[in-house]
Amino acid sequence: MSTLEPVPYETIRVERDTDGVAVMVINRPEVHNAISRQMVEEMHHALGQLEADESCRALILTSAGGKAFMSGADIAEMRERRRADALQGINSTLFARFEAFPHPTVAAVVGWCLGGGCELSLTCDFRVAGASARFGQPEVGLGIMAAAGATRRLPALVGLRHARRLLFSGAIIDAQEAADIGLVDRVVDDEEVMAAAADLLAPILKQAPAAVKATKATLLAWVHGADESTLRRLDDETQAELFEHPDKFARMDAFLARRAAKKPRT
Repeated sequence: MSTLEPVPYETIRVERDTDGVAVMVINRPEVHNAISRQMVEEMHHALGQLEADESCRALILTSAGGKAFMSGADIAEMRERRRADALQGINSTLFARFEAFPHPTVAAVVGWCLGGGCELSLTCDFRVAGASARFGQPEVGLGIMAAAGATRRLPALVGLRHARRLLFSGAIIDAQEAADIGLVDRVVDDEEVMAAAADLLAPILKQAPAAVKATKATLLAWVHGADESTLRRLDDETQAELFEHPDKFARMDAFLARRAAKKPRT
């Protein structure tokens, strides 16, 4: 792994490998990786870099310290926020940007994944959990609500029944229950989380990058409630662009060559 560029981040680290997989590491282990205003700003900056990086093909979001993926908000900071702060959508704007990231994303979760941390994991396309992972939306116990997208993204993943229980009661569930209800894609030993995330991405990285990117964008349009005519138009327009893409011709030519090579000669 090599750092994208020498940006002096204090709350995150960003690295990538030779396959174009970027890794963003939440790096405030001394406070269980609680999200702060500074972290929000640094994540926005890092996402901007990755969005502009043509070699980036996927993003893994993980954490340092081994105790918490993200324990939620920095409560001391949150305590001082008022109405005007809520109306700014500080976390919700960042999380929407994570959800809209143009390439596949995986949350690799070890330890506590609570509040804003759980909401952030919901924005990823996939979630891999270590055995120690614990998920929950305990905001109601602090007199607030999960207001950065959980009331939409959680029921979409686990259904209304489970979402109600988690959001209304503040219940915290373990990794296996999270997998059982559809919140998590895979559960592995803690030390295998990053390898499992990479394994999940491996078959995706073999596909045409432009086609995967277009598929994600079109899927998100449906997730966000685009009407049928808009979705049909988006399908047609996106497919039209892909029909002219060099990768389409190269991959289809390779397919036809393989088929011809397998055809028995008479």
